[in-house]
Amino acid sequence: MKTNLLLLSIFLSIIIYANINYQHGINGMTLRDGGIGCICHELTPTDTVNVWIEGLDTLFRGETAQYRILITGGPAVAGGFNIASYFGDLDTVDTLTQKILGELTHTSPNLFKNDTVSWNFLYTAPDSLLVDTLYSVANSVNRDSIPSNLDQWNFGENFIVNVVDKPVYVQDKSIQPGKFILYQNYPNPFNPSTKIKFTISAAGTQRSVSVQLKVYDILGNEVANLVDEEKTEGSYEVEFNSYSGSVQNLSSGIYYYQLKAGSFIQTNKMLLMK
Repeated sequence: MKTNLLLLSIFLSIIIYANINYQHGINGMTLRDGGIGCICHELTPTDTVNVWIEGLDTLFRGETAQYRILITGGPAVAGGFNIASYFGDLDTVDTLTQKILGELTHTSPNLFKNDTVSWNFLYTAPDSLLVDTLYSVANSVNRDSIPSNLDQWNFGENFIVNVVDKPVYVQDKSIQPGKFILYQNYPNPFNPSTKIKFTISAAGTQRSVSVQLKVYDILGNEVANLVDEEKTEGSYEVEFNSYSGSVQNLSSGIYYYQLKAGSFIQTNKMLLMK
């Protein structure tokens, strides 16, 4: 009799703990922490549940960017998640997520919409040149408030973030401020196209000036030549489309656009996010 009561007590404790864990987030369950997984629902992961992270795969040292974790498959009524990083810092962007011991999890199960559920979060790269990893695990549940093998979960594929150094550009200080201006592209981040505006002023008796506007990737490779001609004084706007012309379906990441007008050089950063 005492043995039966003890077993019943242990069973009820597990159910109560699992239910609390289900309602208020899961933490410390990614491959970063040894691959525990959402065992309060089922002991083994399920391939029918797909978990993945979307966002930039390259950041500057100390740079912060917004990412998203998504889930499909399983019962697809509601879902929860856990995210951990090896080096960088994670943070919340809304009340749907919470930070516990440096990791992120849901505050309460989020409902699926169109067979998918997702959460946004922030990642800040460390101040070191390295390759970081974001680990994830998530569950898809039927929301009957009873964690069981009717619910399913899976680990997400490790998301790699390359942390790089900021490039150094030299600008001719002899040019008077405001004589040439390169504006921030809009929209930014963009997908698939963005507009770049610049203003030039012909110096002295010159009626025009040689202007170049080019786009480069993170490694300094030229990916687009938007302007390469003489321009008279005035303001101009050009469109950069990541799918058009010689540009072949660029991947998400950091790109640079550089304006050269005579001896003036200015480079700005833009983000392509798909």
